[in-house]
Amino acid sequence: MQVIETEIKIRLVDCELFEQSLCGLGFTQETTRTFERNTLYDTADRKLRQSRQILRVRDYGGKWTVTHKTVPEDDDPSDRHKRRIETETVVEDGRALSKIFESLGLEPVFVYEKWRTEWTDGTGHCVIDETPLGPYAEIEGPGDWIDSTARKMQLKESEFIKLSYGRLFEAWREQSKSKAQNLSFSEIPPGSRAS
Repeated sequence: MQVIETEIKIRLVDCELFEQSLCGLGFTQETTRTFERNTLYDTADRKLRQSRQILRVRDYGGKWTVTHKTVPEDDDPSDRHKRRIETETVVEDGRALSKIFESLGLEPVFVYEKWRTEWTDGTGHCVIDETPLGPYAEIEGPGDWIDSTARKMQLKESEFIKLSYGRLFEAWREQSKSKAQNLSFSEIPPGSRAS
């Protein structure tokens, strides 16, 4: 299925308090806290990255999906929301698909992990991601709905983050001088996380 994904991230200080605010706004929990592991694939010379595309295999609690994302032609970098064309489908065996990708000359270039809890109010979604760099929320849905929901949560536009987890990891790695290659719990122990 192909959709235009519109979202923002925000950095969380208190996951429990944020969940309480979601309940107060009429959100219901879709999935309980579930481990998620994502692997990005690219060519050796990073052609996908250079053209602002990603190819991802995700294991979310044993459910496998493959996703391709790219930037829309009408992308406006000054927009306060992140927009991507997303094509995604469920696959039966993500490990087999990964082998196929590797046989075709693609290689795993980045892994990012998190514990994710999903919420919805029937119009949009809000997820809480507990990453090795700390907790974030993603608010995804129609742009007007995102803005309205953010206002109800008393969030300021200055708190909106449009960066991917890969870009957040790169910024953290540069700042911290870490040798970690992936945004994984084994490579980023709690004592080295961002404050």
